[in-house]
Amino acid sequence: MRMFAPVRKDGWRRLPGFGGHWTSNLPAPRIASDSNRTSAPRSRKFDSGVRVEYRVTIEDASPLFRRPLRASCAPASCDAPEAGPAVNGAAPPSGPSAAQLPGGAAVLVVDDEPGMRNILVKALRPRCALVEAADSAESAEALRRRYHFDLLVVDVRLPGRSGLEWVAALREEGVRTETIVMTAYADLDTAVTALRAGAADFLLKPFRLEQMLSAFERCMARRRAERENFVLRRGTGSVPAGPPLIGDDPAIGEIRELVARVAPTAATVLIEGETGTGKELVARSVHAHSERPGPFVAVNCASIPGELIESELFGHVKGAFTGAHQSREGLFSHAHRGTLFLDEITELEPPMQSKLLRVLEERAIRPVGADREAPLDVRVIAATNRGLAPAVRAGRFREDLYYRLNVIAIVIPPLRERLGDLPALTGHLSRAVSAELGVAPLPIAHADVERLGTYAWPGNVRELRNVIERSLLLGRLPAEWAPPGVEVRPEGEGGPPVEWPLARVEKEHMLRVLEHCGGNKSRAARMLGVSRKTMERKIRLWSG
Repeated sequence: MRMFAPVRKDGWRRLPGFGGHWTSNLPAPRIASDSNRTSAPRSRKFDSGVRVEYRVTIEDASPLFRRPLRASCAPASCDAPEAGPAVNGAAPPSGPSAAQLPGGAAVLVVDDEPGMRNILVKALRPRCALVEAADSAESAEALRRRYHFDLLVVDVRLPGRSGLEWVAALREEGVRTETIVMTAYADLDTAVTALRAGAADFLLKPFRLEQMLSAFERCMARRRAERENFVLRRGTGSVPAGPPLIGDDPAIGEIRELVARVAPTAATVLIEGETGTGKELVARSVHAHSERPGPFVAVNCASIPGELIESELFGHVKGAFTGAHQSREGLFSHAHRGTLFLDEITELEPPMQSKLLRVLEERAIRPVGADREAPLDVRVIAATNRGLAPAVRAGRFREDLYYRLNVIAIVIPPLRERLGDLPALTGHLSRAVSAELGVAPLPIAHADVERLGTYAWPGNVRELRNVIERSLLLGRLPAEWAPPGVEVRPEGEGGPPVEWPLARVEKEHMLRVLEHCGGNKSRAARMLGVSRKTMERKIRLWSG
């Protein structure tokens, strides 16, 4: 069997099966064989100066060209065009590189032409985490039920059900996946129908691959923006990222090590600790170290009414209940390929616990009113301030869900058990809160820190932050912050701040004594127990 390369009017010729590579003025390659095997790499130099290296595969006595290993052009005898070939005879792409495009996306290409599918798959695969192809709407639907796709690239004319009918049906079911529609038989009615069906872009064949890549980039940017806006509107990103826990207590060091070990995995994490210990900050640290490309979405289960939490978490389709005038994605969908933090998990009602268990086991969600499940890639981190084991023993929490959540448990100690971290915590919170309020940090005296350590801190770090914030606004540590029995020294009697170096403490103390003595250096030197010459030398040094 012989295969000859088609020749374009401009003299450029496509080598069949060579992955869309073109060459100039080449005689058509001809390969023949009568055995079923794959040959070793072959090389051929043509009169035009182009050398092509390739393999030949024989299947059922029919030679098929495979992707070339290398194509090189002699500079002196071969002039390449500025842009290579593209789809259906259009000019080739010269658009952004893979590093410039959003990575990690999942794309489904639906076209009944094998050549078109192969070209798009090869172009998108280096830029995506997953690229699947289908030749009909039915096979595409089967793939969609199996995987979660961020983008659909759909041809209009497909065998059986048309691409537009399939896309419109998805929108009716509440699927809001970004869609690019392409067709070679376009008219105004087709374009309007595609846009009404929810298509984000419309491409007319033949098109350049750079046009497809630009449409892909726009769709992914719009998808990310929608998710980020949703998260910001809910206020789930209000807590700043940063170190989860400040301090040198051994328990805190163990938590840091456990976070670093668990974060790269996909294991479910359960965080337990009293109110205000920093459970969400630990969850954010797990997400930050996991390098998951999706967002961190936090939700307090106790703040959502029981009749609405299913819709909030899983989403709903149009008409699922009274007032559902349009489909809406839930928090699980917005956290796709990211992390969903479920705080106060013990507040979930038993029916919702059962549905959450199925989501964790099947890695798929069913929006309210939908008849199909949608696969998702979400890491779940749960937290509670009451402890799940007592809730299980009391019958308020499902035992099987407890075991599914308690893969890795992180227990955060209360502040009263690590009072040695108070100096570091007060300094860190003073700097952080002062930056938020736009005021100068407040130096806290060592004696005041010691007195802070006599308090039990039932509100933990959150209560300490409240005291620091009030102190910054008042310009001093408030005397009314603590209950009776906890002494707070008046302003100006707390000694130097604990973070001052010794040289600064010495300078401030000597100048304060000198001021107390009315500028009398001899008297001040006697009070300090140093010679007058020593005091004069230090004053000259400080005066610069």
